[in-house]
Parts: sequence; C-alpha cells; structure tokens
Amino acid sequence: MARIAGINLALEKRIEAALLAITGVGRSLAKKICDNAKINPDKKVKELTEKEEEALRTEVAKQPTEGDLRRIVNQNVKLLQDIGSYRGNRHKKRLPCRGQRTRSNARTKRGKKMTMGSGRAKVEKK
Repeated sequence: MARIAGINLALEKRIEAALLAITGVGRSLAKKICDNAKINPDKKVKELTEKEEEALRTEVAKQPTEGDLRRIVNQNVKLLQDIGSYRGNRHKKRLPCRGQRTRSNARTKRGKKMTMGSGRAKVEKK
C-alpha cells in the first residue's frame, strides 16, 4: 500500500492517475512529479519499489498539499473578509463571488428554493 501525503493510493491505477487523489495535485503537477522523481508515469502503483515511493514522497512534499493547502486557502478567504472587500462579503453571505448571475442560477450556493407567499398571517379555523 503506497501512502503519500497521508493518502493511500489505489494499487491498480497508474502512478500519474493515482497522484490525482492527493488534494492540490492536478494532471500537470502529477506529470512534473513523475518526471522529477524519474519514474515512468505508466507504471502501476503496486509495481513501485520502496526507493521509488520515497522519491515520490520527497517530490510531493515540496508542494503545498492536503491540510497545508486548505489552511492557505482558508487564510486567504479570511483576509478578504477581514479587509471588507467585495469578494470577502460575498464569501460571508455564501454567494458566488466571481460575477456569476444569481437570479436564476447558483442553487448549490444559495440552497433550496423558497417562495415567500402573500405575507399575510394565516387565520386558524376552530
């Protein structure tokens, strides 16, 4: 079982594809990691030797991944909120902050659709 950056890599996958399970590692970075570690990206994870696993670990350790990356992103969002920027306010209100329309879309951000009704208090029948 290859464990890199706190993630167990799938044994049947190619190394290049298995590295995508690590948060912060995309396709281009996975290729770069394989090149720097001098490992064939088409090799399966179960075929790795201990030396190759260690080379992958050192290459992945050079990049911000998993918890470190999440912490950096959360700090950046908190900074935007603290300085009172437009993007920070949109983050606080849990609305899209990159210019998307919200009148008809953005359901995943805004939540379930709610209709308001007439606004009059309902009279209970006895």
